[in-house]
Amino acid sequence: MKKVVIFGATSGIGRALVSMFVKTGYTVAITGRRLEKLEEIKAEAPDKILIKQNDIQQTEEVEHVFNEIVTVFGTIDIVVQSSGVGYVNSELLWEKEEETMLTNVVGCTKLYDLAYNLFRKQGFGHLVGISSIASLRGNRAAPAYFASKAYQKSYLESLYIKTKTIKSRQVFITDVRPGFVDTAMALGDGIFWLVPLEKATKQIFKAIQKKKKVVYVSKRWRIIAIALQMIPRWLLKKVI
Repeated sequence: MKKVVIFGATSGIGRALVSMFVKTGYTVAITGRRLEKLEEIKAEAPDKILIKQNDIQQTEEVEHVFNEIVTVFGTIDIVVQSSGVGYVNSELLWEKEEETMLTNVVGCTKLYDLAYNLFRKQGFGHLVGISSIASLRGNRAAPAYFASKAYQKSYLESLYIKTKTIKSRQVFITDVRPGFVDTAMALGDGIFWLVPLEKATKQIFKAIQKKKKVVYVSKRWRIIAIALQMIPRWLLKKVI
């Protein structure tokens, strides 16, 4: 039986992926800060779900929890990083900037490294990072969020390149770049091309199964991605 670990599983995309993995026969370890939410999810499939309370901002705790899961599971097939923080923060309030970076940069990097090193040792495994369409350019209203997602994109690409050193060729990296999905992470009002959570999750799950390197959710966001990368900086300043 295949085993998957989902960090940030108590809400949004992470929560929706739990149900999909369980339905398709996986044993799933889930983490999150809210123990009551973790227990609610476990109650849906007690024999298939292992819960571990975890705050991804606490890197020593992340390593401890990750190692505990490895001890129970023996091997891990997939690690999904779905933890994330994002604020509209035009005023650049430091508390919001700091929380964003601690979660989206420091905590994520710790988990990425733990997963990659485990997969290198195993000779197989699949790391899935939920970054964002926001990873492609800057933004005046949420600079820390956009910058942190750009960091994730670059780090995941670096790990993908690094897999060349693993002789088995059975370690895979997937960068999931959602547009606006109907979750608490959708920043702002009057959101453009808001994708229902169920639709987004199905596309992500399919991409994981196919071991895609990069996936935009929904697929039409690839058009926006191309446009964003082509727009000159001076024009970006006017329109975003």
